[in-house]
Amino acid sequence: MVGVIAESAHLSPSSLRPEVPLELYDSLRDQRLAALRAGFFPRLPTGAPIILEVGCGHGHYLNAYAAAHPQEYCVGLDLIADRIARAERKASRARLSNLAFVQAEASLFLGALAEQPVPVRLRRVFVLFSDPWPKRRHWKNRVVQPGLLDLLGKLTEPGAAFHFRTDHPEYFTFAREVVAAHPLWRLEVEDTVTWPFEYVSVFEERSLAGAPRSFTAVRC
Repeated sequence: MVGVIAESAHLSPSSLRPEVPLELYDSLRDQRLAALRAGFFPRLPTGAPIILEVGCGHGHYLNAYAAAHPQEYCVGLDLIADRIARAERKASRARLSNLAFVQAEASLFLGALAEQPVPVRLRRVFVLFSDPWPKRRHWKNRVVQPGLLDLLGKLTEPGAAFHFRTDHPEYFTFAREVVAAHPLWRLEVEDTVTWPFEYVSVFEERSLAGAPRSFTAVRC
């Protein structure tokens, strides 16, 4: 099954609220939740652990991962509609039945997923080359935050893995410290971890000169 769910807006809550009245923001959020609950969540395979990529871009990595792991069901999230459309076209051309892409805020998607009557469990979560937001006043916009790890904790069981990769040294340190401080996640020793699947995406290809670094954390 290949699928794509598009939201009526692709901005995050922090960027959307200053631009529109609160009533409109709440209305857009309600529309997104309704689309997820009615149009996407019922299509998830029952009882099958999910592989999730937060910030999937054009879907290069997740399409390759899904093709190499046909027994696993994969979901890619991104805020940008054009990226989701391109990712979905790749999946359609490859005729992948174990992959879907969703235009959604991670917090909205994960929060709604955790409320589903039939429990959904994530086996792996990838965050690859997300925006480092280098200015300190923008750090609140970074993907890796305690709140994200809280939500992932509700959707994972002990042994589930969180994989992070970036070419931005300061963001690597920041993300690693956030994960290390969280009670539900345990950092693996960096030199002893084997990355679960290597595929050089467009974003990674652009950043190879920046010496990308990775870490893996395991759900306690």
